[in-house]
Amino acid sequence: MSTQPQEKKYKRLLERLEAAVSAGDHPIPIGKLLGFHVVEVGEGRGVVEMNAEGRHSNPMGTLHGGALCTIADTAMGVAHISLLKEDESSTTLEMKINFVRPFWQGKVRAVGSVVKHGRTVTLLECDVTDEADNLLARASSTYMTLRGEQARGR
Repeated sequence: MSTQPQEKKYKRLLERLEAAVSAGDHPIPIGKLLGFHVVEVGEGRGVVEMNAEGRHSNPMGTLHGGALCTIADTAMGVAHISLLKEDESSTTLEMKINFVRPFWQGKVRAVGSVVKHGRTVTLLECDVTDEADNLLARASSTYMTLRGEQARGR
């Protein structure tokens, strides 16, 4: 049996993500709430940008670690989703983040990429930087590909 139908399904899912990003849509609903956008998606790659403002601060006035985690998780999630077939879904199994530099306000960028894509488990990494390309945080994550009943409704 040919693999062509699977490849075709894969391309449709990636094309849908790319179309949403091109149209300026929010393919990730929490992006509306927190004010971040998916700005790029490609095979095994996802880029998220956010304009960090005072509303994203922790009590010390710097960008809250939860906001950094969320955009890193989203960038890695988009990178993983870009490799899935139409009938597959995914979930985060675990995530680790190292915060290496404080940040107050301005544009931040999270670039997620696939390190190793397996049939069930995928390893990803993400760097979060500021406009001057200073590293703010580095994250890694393990995602699980869901199929069949597990993927239904996700």
